Amino acid sequence: MNSELSRNSFDPSVFLKNLTTRPGIYKMLNEQGEIIYIGKAKNLKNRVSSYFKKQTASIKQQTMVAKIATIEVTVTHTEGEALLLECQQIKRYKPRYNICLRDDRSYPYIFLSSEHDFPQITLHRGAKKKKGKYFGPYPGIGAIKESLKLLQRIFPVRQCEDSVYNNRSRPCLQHQIGRCTAPCVGLIDKESYTLDVDNTVLFLEGKGGLLIDQLIVNMEQASRNLDFEQAADFRDQIAKLRSVLEKHFVHGEKGDVDIIACATKAGVACVQVFFIRNGQHLGNKVFFPKISEQHEPAAIIQAFIPQYYLDKQPPHELIVSHGPEEIDLLMEVLSVQAKHAVAISPNVRGERLKWLQMAGTNAENSLQGKLSDKQGIYARFLNLKDELGCKEIPKRLECFDISHTQGEKTVASCVVFDREGPVKSAYRRFNIEGITGGDDYAAIHQAVLRRFKRLKLGEHEAPDILFIDGGKGQVREAQKALAELDINNVMIVGVSKGPDRKPGMEKLIRVEQDQPIDIKPGASGLLLIQHIRDEAHRFAITGHRQRRGKAKKQSAMEAIPGLGPKRRQILLKQFGGLQGISQAGVDALCSVDGISRQLAQRIYELFHHPDDN
Repeated sequence: MNSELSRNSFDPSVFLKNLTTRPGIYKMLNEQGEIIYIGKAKNLKNRVSSYFKKQTASIKQQTMVAKIATIEVTVTHTEGEALLLECQQIKRYKPRYNICLRDDRSYPYIFLSSEHDFPQITLHRGAKKKKGKYFGPYPGIGAIKESLKLLQRIFPVRQCEDSVYNNRSRPCLQHQIGRCTAPCVGLIDKESYTLDVDNTVLFLEGKGGLLIDQLIVNMEQASRNLDFEQAADFRDQIAKLRSVLEKHFVHGEKGDVDIIACATKAGVACVQVFFIRNGQHLGNKVFFPKISEQHEPAAIIQAFIPQYYLDKQPPHELIVSHGPEEIDLLMEVLSVQAKHAVAISPNVRGERLKWLQMAGTNAENSLQGKLSDKQGIYARFLNLKDELGCKEIPKRLECFDISHTQGEKTVASCVVFDREGPVKSAYRRFNIEGITGGDDYAAIHQAVLRRFKRLKLGEHEAPDILFIDGGKGQVREAQKALAELDINNVMIVGVSKGPDRKPGMEKLIRVEQDQPIDIKPGASGLLLIQHIRDEAHRFAITGHRQRRGKAKKQSAMEAIPGLGPKRRQILLKQFGGLQGISQAGVDALCSVDGISRQLAQRIYELFHHPDDN
């Protein structure tokens, strides 16, 4: 059920008079149709009414209410459904006045396959569709790589891809350095390999003590059988295991727990999460949620928990530094989603309190580092304002650069900075077509025109300053492109390399000025310009190399005997493009109609030839 009023005649009293008392979510929109806040309520009428009571509304609420042109509501059956819907909508729209989690990628797991006689252990991210066991989640790729490296040294289970494993004719380097037993060429029997796999599972399940006991029994048995070499191998495994377990073991914890601590200061929030699985500390992860103003840590945690956990498998317990206001509702919804009880514990003692304090210390340290970095960037923006003579401190900068090889496969890049640094989600690349090869002026004109057409459609914000990597010619083309779109409120500055092309000697060009802008060498504003220019250059070169490499592979595919246009088209559709084909193994390729094993092998070798590594 939706309710909406005209943006030009919003009357709170009329709206509230007809508003339902059932649970649901409400979205507040401004005159431009942007969603500025999303909330949920057990009783929509009571909750929305509170925003229009001046005696109880906070300053933040009064500021936000002044911008409301429309309120839309969606009714749900329960408050739990409203919480789920609110979380989904906040993630999608990221309203200005909501607390929004920035980094919401899926977290990686260690995956052990179960469909092979000689299973593979590897990193996994995404949906758990493959048959096997999943261990984690881990806080990041680095933590998994460290764990896999440790496992290779203790239990050398193969970590190679199936496409590599199925096509080996001799042992690889991993076998030569003692980190794989080479099942691909039959150098280990299934029974011995299975023992390594079982030991790996015990380790990842946190049963390190039981595993050491078993290895001790094996060592003693080998010694009694006078197999001293085998006994020494078991002894070394035990020593390595003890070292690893001492490093990662969490005293007093046997289950799955996440420890969440929050610190806030000067309008910046930091959330630190420690991951404990099967009694082992897998690592920690830091988050900086987007907030519009200062919030209490309890409110940050209240917003963080549903946004982070409602599309993931939460552990059995969350230990938190500050108790969220709706702790019972959060536990109820998380338990339903996880299909097991989930407890949220704000008050803990003993060893658990020590871990919570450690997480809190890490959160405060990370916050201080963020504030220091943020203050440094802000100072550069302040200096840039003075050096360029801007009336106000710029909020958003964009920079364009062009990359090509002798005019071929031209790519333009656009990078974006705000007062907190690079905004990588706003970066864009443009494949330049229809121009004379090597014509950088035409390339800049096309890229700026395409970028700012999207601005006119409301797809992104306008920059205060547009930097162009180049001289007056490139700046003029950027000006022409903006003039075609009737955009005249953006300062355009060319960044021309100095006489010796040395950093710090750049010339800043404005078309309306005969001489370059006089900026002090080493000024912090100039450092900011160098940073955004270098980032645009890096982003353009990376895009050009990818485009050139893709064209090279496409051209090489055309030369493969037996792979005509129809079969190439079928492959591209089956695997979703050239990247998918490059990642496919021989078995996957020959499963496509019309692709024989011999042809699949030739395609595979195209993407895995030693010259490409």
